[in-house]
Amino acid sequence: SEVHHTSHIKMAALCSVAPVVAKVPAVSTGKASKSSAMQVWNPTNNKFFETFSFLPPLSDQEIARQVQYLINNGWAPCIEFEGAGKAYCDTHGWSGLDSSINAGYYDNRYWVMWKLPMYGCTSPDEVLAEVRACTRAFPDCFIRVAGFDNIKQVQCSSFLAHRPANDRT
Repeated sequence: SEVHHTSHIKMAALCSVAPVVAKVPAVSTGKASKSSAMQVWNPTNNKFFETFSFLPPLSDQEIARQVQYLINNGWAPCIEFEGAGKAYCDTHGWSGLDSSINAGYYDNRYWVMWKLPMYGCTSPDEVLAEVRACTRAFPDCFIRVAGFDNIKQVQCSSFLAHRPANDRT
């Protein structure tokens, strides 16, 4: 009788109905209701370079906010540039290495540094001035800003700061 009573309690717990929670309407801009606003992945000539590269070009104010994030985290901003022929990485480059045995290796993932990393940088304005100088010197190159952690010796973040005017990717 006692075993039966315990089973009955377990079954009652399994069969109990959860309380109904009132549904709260999600916040919507109303744009999703239009089927034309629902874009899917475009597999044709879809080249992404760095964080935010899928967005329209960043304004100086948006770049400054991203640089401030790097500085706030103690990362040294580093400006890099590369021509269109080597900026985009969709294969393992010239080595022909098999990614199944060397995951994460890309021959052309390193871009040319514009000067040294900006150790001790305290203002986004310093970085914006260097991005402008790099753009004037190499207008047909992609330019990115990377955040370098000098303690861990790794790149922690990067984003595209300039896309050449003739780029169609």
